[in-house]
Amino acid sequence: MDHAASPKSLAAARSTIPCSDPATGESLGEVPAMDRAEVQARLERARVAQAAWAKTSFAQRRRVVRRILEHLLDHTDELCRLISRDSGKTLENATVEMWPICEMLRWNLAHAEQALKPQKASSGVLMHKAARIEYHPLGVIAAICPWNFPLQNVLAPAIPALMAGNAAMIKVSEWTSWSAPRIQQIFDEALRAEGHSTDLVQLITGYAETGAALVGAGVDKVIFTGSMANGKRVLQTAAETLTPVILELGGKDPMIVCDDADIHQALHNALIGTLTSAGQLCMAAERIYVFDAVYDEFVAAVARIVGGLRQGPPLGGGTVDVGAMTMPGQVDIVERLVADAVHRGARILAGGKRGPGGQYFEPTVLVDVDHDMKIMREETFGPVIAIMRVRSEEEAIRLANDSAYGLSSSVFSRDRARAERIARQIVAGSTVINDFAMHYMAHELPFGGVRGSGFGRLNGPEGLRGLSNVKAVITDRLPIHAAVEMYPVRPGTYEQGKAILHILYSTSLAGRARGLVDMGKALWKRATAGK
Repeated sequence: MDHAASPKSLAAARSTIPCSDPATGESLGEVPAMDRAEVQARLERARVAQAAWAKTSFAQRRRVVRRILEHLLDHTDELCRLISRDSGKTLENATVEMWPICEMLRWNLAHAEQALKPQKASSGVLMHKAARIEYHPLGVIAAICPWNFPLQNVLAPAIPALMAGNAAMIKVSEWTSWSAPRIQQIFDEALRAEGHSTDLVQLITGYAETGAALVGAGVDKVIFTGSMANGKRVLQTAAETLTPVILELGGKDPMIVCDDADIHQALHNALIGTLTSAGQLCMAAERIYVFDAVYDEFVAAVARIVGGLRQGPPLGGGTVDVGAMTMPGQVDIVERLVADAVHRGARILAGGKRGPGGQYFEPTVLVDVDHDMKIMREETFGPVIAIMRVRSEEEAIRLANDSAYGLSSSVFSRDRARAERIARQIVAGSTVINDFAMHYMAHELPFGGVRGSGFGRLNGPEGLRGLSNVKAVITDRLPIHAAVEMYPVRPGTYEQGKAILHILYSTSLAGRARGLVDMGKALWKRATAGK
């Protein structure tokens, strides 16, 4: 989802960002809204810090990252409350945010060096040469973050950037900027303790103009997570400086529940996939296709559970199942999409309206939906479970692929071969069988999408290498220093070159034999030239 830029007139009139708790409306204070000059000055400091950091060993980098991991574990309660207060999500959902962060840190500590060490490569027909691929730091990586995961969205790009030898400048959303100084402290303490500049990782706060200034400042790569519309704007700005971009543009992920699925397993994954962080996650299961034979059972179970869920301020003292929504305008979007679906024939079995006080939309179950409704086309990013009946694998696959997006997907079936068959035909960056979003916990796997969900990959070896200058190197294998004499052109040179092509690359013995004959003719032409 996008980082929800405020109107330009508002941004221009303010040098600070007012922060508030979305669950209660309570004021949390202010943070600076950095201008273009501040961004440029910070970039210059980041470049100085990165020049020294690029020379560090992986052992030195691991010591910093290890300190960050230990800090997260030592301050879990504090950080979960920070996340909850800034974004409106429950403490339980805040721990869900902590899990992939810790796994990402563990994986980088264990595997980043191996992923970025020089890789031997074939030198092909150049048998006297050796080839390898090297991974060098790019420089300064910029990331533009949304508001749905205040801590994870910062660490997810910053840690691989550091492990690859880069500096990181992370522009956080204006809607979750209150937590930025505390998150900055995590990096500052770890870097300072190991003797490195705190300019190496800098959190940037501001409105849309601040993000645009960062993208256009001349950084070495941009990671943008947000809406399709804002992704296009980032590309336009980055194109002016030929800055490469990784785009993660959200999704409209399908979940397919087959007639042989474990219904208990499927429905609880559907609840996780739609209600976690009040549905504000890019991998949310926003389209659930349930086979006709189990549709009624599935719908009845989901409606029964959702109808009894509790919603309210997560830190208010009582038990809360679903928290608040982070951005006021997102509540409006969810309300509009649900109203459009009902207008076109959908039925509400639970929820369906704004909750009282704060920024709430009730956990909602929608049935009788179809692809003529906007809620099955546009990203909802809210706590809505939209369920559609299907009658065959073919229909389920066709509907799953009938989308402008292609981020993630899931399939539920007890028949492994069947689930694999369906998964292969879904157009998406990932498919999880009999679970929801667990590919994000398997950090060896790349993360990203296709179609309107963006391009480029994060996480794992591919993510690390995507933040590197991938450099090809050819060197001597044998001490052969004979020069290839091309100039001046001598008789038979063209014929000799053509003969070598046939000898090396012909797929038939006759072709190679013809090349040998042509080579003899070329050598004879050269030998008799001038006689």
